[in-house]
Amino acid sequence: MDSAAPVRQVTAPANRSQAVMPTKTLRPRDAATLILVRRDGGTPAILMGQRHGSSAFHPNSYVFPGGAVDRGDWQVAAATELKPDTMARLARAATPARARALAIAAVRETFEETGLMLAKPASERRRVPESWRGFLDQGLAPALDELDYIFRAVTPPGRPRRFNARFFMADAAHLRGEVGGDQELGEVRFVPIPEILELNIPAITRRVVGEVSRLLESPPERGVARPVPVFRALHGKFIFGEE
Repeated sequence: MDSAAPVRQVTAPANRSQAVMPTKTLRPRDAATLILVRRDGGTPAILMGQRHGSSAFHPNSYVFPGGAVDRGDWQVAAATELKPDTMARLARAATPARARALAIAAVRETFEETGLMLAKPASERRRVPESWRGFLDQGLAPALDELDYIFRAVTPPGRPRRFNARFFMADAAHLRGEVGGDQELGEVRFVPIPEILELNIPAITRRVVGEVSRLLESPPERGVARPVPVFRALHGKFIFGEE
């Protein structure tokens, strides 16, 4: 599916800093990230958390909350579903069921890592997957209609962990709960966008922050088809394309 995104720009070799490539390339796991934007204080701020030093993936870096899709994410009933234009962008490289599971995972991971819920009152109650018990037991369910899909990044080959990550954005005004960290993230706080660029952040996070800034400055019209930026590695090159 990754080959579906057209190539628009080729930059440096993907393996420049790697002396040895593994004999077997890991298959990227589906993952999702949620970028929560607060705009009530003038300068927009984004929820960021600092990974613990013992983390195997970007230790000590500031990142958005997010993580891999798990089995329960395919089974959860949402309070509201994805907007048609958001689903249409996701469906360029995923089935509708997979697209929905990705969106659900973004909401769950954010709750697990920060205590915050993008949620509305649940309209029905089904069998609750264990990974969702703490969220759904509050009478709430994911509010998928608040999500916008804005970016995709595939971890290059040769890394100890690889993810095919979708980045979603939502207005923090729709959140419930209190901010807190977990075993993945220590300090969790809203950081003004200019200050984020001064933090220790992964290169791909810097790129996504730039895309968030662009969308906030020139909000796209709802319902109009628009491209989604995609980062991946192909044939030893970093590629920034679109889907």
